[in-house]
Amino acid sequence: MSAVVPPVAAPASPAAVNAAAASFAALVAKLDYLGPEGIDLVRRAYRFADQAHLGQKRSSGEPYITHPIAVAAQCAEWRLDAQALASALLHDAMEDCGITKHDLMNGFGLQVAELVDGLTKLDKLQFNTREEGQAESFRKMLLAMARDVRVILIKLADRSHNMRTLGEMPRAKWHRISSETLEIYAPIANRLGLNQCYRELQDLSFRYLMPWRHQVLHKAVMRARSRRRDLLQRVQKEVQTAFDKAGLQVRMYGREKTLYSIYRKMDSKHLSFAQVNDIYGIRLIVPSVTDCYTAMGILHQLYKPVPGRFKDHIAIAKVNGYQSLHTTLVGPTGLNIEFQMRTESMHVVAESGVAAHWLYKSQEPGSEQSERLGAKWLQSLLDIQHETRDATEFWDHVKVDLFPDAVYVFTPKSKIMAMPRGATIVDFAYAVHSNIGDRTMAARINGEQVPLRTELRNGDVVEVITSTVAAPNPAWLGFVTTGRARSKIRHYLKTMAHAESLTLGEKLLAQALRAEGIEHLPAQDSAHQSTWDRLLRFTGSRHRDELLIDIGLGKRVAGIVAKRLTVLLAELGEKPDPLLMSKERFTAHETVSQGSVALDGSQNASVKYPPCCHPIPGDPILGYLGRGEGLVVHTDSCAVGQRLLHKDRERFIGVEWSEEVVRAFEAPLLVTVSNGKGVLARVAAAIAQAEADITLVNMVDEVSGQDAIDLRFVVSVRNLAHLEAVLKALRRTPSVTQARRVISTRHADAD
Repeated sequence: MSAVVPPVAAPASPAAVNAAAASFAALVAKLDYLGPEGIDLVRRAYRFADQAHLGQKRSSGEPYITHPIAVAAQCAEWRLDAQALASALLHDAMEDCGITKHDLMNGFGLQVAELVDGLTKLDKLQFNTREEGQAESFRKMLLAMARDVRVILIKLADRSHNMRTLGEMPRAKWHRISSETLEIYAPIANRLGLNQCYRELQDLSFRYLMPWRHQVLHKAVMRARSRRRDLLQRVQKEVQTAFDKAGLQVRMYGREKTLYSIYRKMDSKHLSFAQVNDIYGIRLIVPSVTDCYTAMGILHQLYKPVPGRFKDHIAIAKVNGYQSLHTTLVGPTGLNIEFQMRTESMHVVAESGVAAHWLYKSQEPGSEQSERLGAKWLQSLLDIQHETRDATEFWDHVKVDLFPDAVYVFTPKSKIMAMPRGATIVDFAYAVHSNIGDRTMAARINGEQVPLRTELRNGDVVEVITSTVAAPNPAWLGFVTTGRARSKIRHYLKTMAHAESLTLGEKLLAQALRAEGIEHLPAQDSAHQSTWDRLLRFTGSRHRDELLIDIGLGKRVAGIVAKRLTVLLAELGEKPDPLLMSKERFTAHETVSQGSVALDGSQNASVKYPPCCHPIPGDPILGYLGRGEGLVVHTDSCAVGQRLLHKDRERFIGVEWSEEVVRAFEAPLLVTVSNGKGVLARVAAAIAQAEADITLVNMVDEVSGQDAIDLRFVVSVRNLAHLEAVLKALRRTPSVTQARRVISTRHADAD
C-alpha cells in the first residue's frame, strides 16, 4: 500500500496512546455485524489514520485520532458497512494530512476514496467570499451524497461529535459552527429521517448559540419533570393496565420535547413556559399496523382526545418515510400528553431514517422500504444540479427543500403527493414532471378554476391543464417554493434567453456586415472554417454560437466584429460590394450605427421594454445594446434613452415595429376624477369596454374630503391606436376630468 504520510511529529504520551487504543477497542466491540474481511478493512483504515494524524491534537488536548474513532463509532451504531466505517476513520486524512485521493484508492479501493473525497471541504481553493466557498463545499458534499448517501451519514456523525465537544473550542467559533449546524445539518438529518441525530444537533446548537436561554429552560424543564414524575408514572400505569386488559402486547417509552423545540414554540407563539402543555409524550410500540389503530381506540376510551390533534402518518407517511399514529389526550389534572403508536419497523425508520437501510439489510435483505428511504429527495438534488451550475444558487434551491413541513394532495387519479407547506400549483406541476410544469397553462383545485399561484392545502385534488404553446413565466419565480420548480424555471428561461440572443446576434451581425458591403454571413462550411476560427481567436469566443449570443446580449458590438470579418473575407478574395455599402449607409438611421431590427414582441428574454418610458407599437423608438442585458428599447423622447444616446451612441441600433405584434404592451395612465361613490368602478368599466386589461391600479395621495383625486393605472394595449381608444373612452366617462399617458418617470406628455 503506497501512501504519503506527513512528517512525524513528537510522539504522543503513553496515556494518550492508551486512550486512543482503548476507544478503538470499544469500536471493534461494535463490529460484530461485519465479517472478518470488513473488520480487517476497518483495522487497516485505523492504522493508516493513526499514522497520518500522529502528533496532532484536538482543542481538548486529546490525540486527534479519537475524533475519527468517535465518528466511526456513530456510523457503527447505524450499522453502516465496512467501507463507510473505513471512510469515517479516514475522513480528515485528505484535508489535514496531505493524503491524496490516489493514495486512498491504492490502499482501500475506489469507493472508500470517493466517499472521503465527497467529505473533503474545498479549503484549498480560492473563492471570492467565504460564503461562496462554503456553498461550493456543500454543493460537492450534497452531490456526492445524492450518488452515495453514506457521505452525508458520515458527515452527520462527524458534525455530531464536533458539536458534543464544541465546549473545548474557542468561544469565538461557537456562533458560526452552531448556526451552520442549526441551519444546514440539523434540517438535513430531519429530511433524511435521522430523528435522534436531528434532536441532538438542534439541542447542542441551541446550547452554544443561546447559552443563557438554554440554561434557564433546562432548569424549568427539570423542575417540571420532578413535579410531574408521579403524574406520568400514574398515566403509564393506567395505560399499561388498559392494554393488559385488552390483551394487547405493548412496549412503552416516555418521551420529552427537546429544549430547542420548546423554545421555538414559546418564541413563535409568544407563550410562557407554563403555557406549553405538551412537553411530555408516550411512545407505544405494538406488533402490527392493525394494533396501532386498536391501541388508539383503547386510549380514546381511557382519556379524552384533544380535537384536531390527531394525525395519521401511517396511511400517509411523511416525506422522509416517517410513519406513526399521533393523538393528543387530556390526562389527569388537565395535562396534555401526546401518544405515538407505531410498529417495530416503523420505530427503526422513525429514529434512524435513511440509515435504517443498513439495519434492514442485516434484518430484512432486499427490503424495498429500505431502498426507498430518502431516495426521492436525493434524486432531486441531481435534477437541480443538472440545471444549476452556480454553487450559491444550487444551495439556495436545496435550502428550500430542507424543511419538509408537508401538505398532502391528490392527483385526479387519486395518487397522493406530499408537497412542502406553502407549495403552489406550479410546484405541484413540476413535482409531477418537468414537462408538465413547463407546459402548465391553468389549473383546477377540487373542480374549480384557480390562479396558478394558489397555495395547496391538505386533501386538495389538483388538476393541471397544459398546452403545447405554454411556457414558463418569469413571474412564477415570485411564488414557487420548491427548489426543483425554481431550478427548472430558471434553466428554461436561461435556455430561451440564449436561443433568442443567438437569433438576435445573428441578425445584428448580418446587418452590420451588409453595411460593410457583404451580402450574407459566411457559411459554416470547410471553405470558411478557417475564417470563423480566426474571428473567434480575435474575439476570444469559444465557438460561433457564443460569439453571436454575446452580440445579442450587447457584450460585443456587431459593427466591430463585422469590420474584422470583412478583412478576413477579403483575404479569401470576397471583396465588399460598393453599391450595397452605399445603399445600406444611405438608408441607415442617422443616429445609429447599424440597420434596423423588426420587433413583434416575441423576443421575451433578449429584448427589454423598460419602465422608464413603456414603449408600445406605434411609438418612435431607439434600440440600445446594453452590456450583458440584450437589446433595450426606449421611446425616442425618453429622458433615459436620450441620455444614453448622448453618452454611448455607438451602442445604439435602428429598431422598428413589425407589421403584426404578437402580444400586448403595458402603458401607464394618469386619470384625474371627481371624488364620489362608484367612480373607480366606472373608470375600470370604461377601460374594460375599450378591450384593455388593467394590470395595476393605485390612488395617488388621497386626502379625506378632497374634490379631485388622481388614479394611476397600468393597462395592456395592442398599439398606440388602441391606447388612443382607451383614453377617448376614459374622457367620455362621467366624473373623469383628465386622462393622459405617463410617458416617463421624469415627465408626462398629454396626448
